[in-house]
Amino acid sequence: MLEIKIDRKKCNNCLECIEVCPAGVLELVDGRPFHIYTEHCKECGTCLNMCPEDAISIVKR
Repeated sequence: MLEIKIDRKKCNNCLECIEVCPAGVLELVDGRPFHIYTEHCKECGTCLNMCPEDAISIVKR
């Protein structure tokens, strides 16, 4: 199973990942994007491809 990781140091808080996620698995937590609904993630990589800072990665759990 894969998991989305967001590097807080790289993230510029543009929120594009939240806007483009077709499954709606990303939410704001303390004003920052966070991958919260792991079981509904379609592992499509849309958020990964849209991140202008390369702050998102997909890793095996």
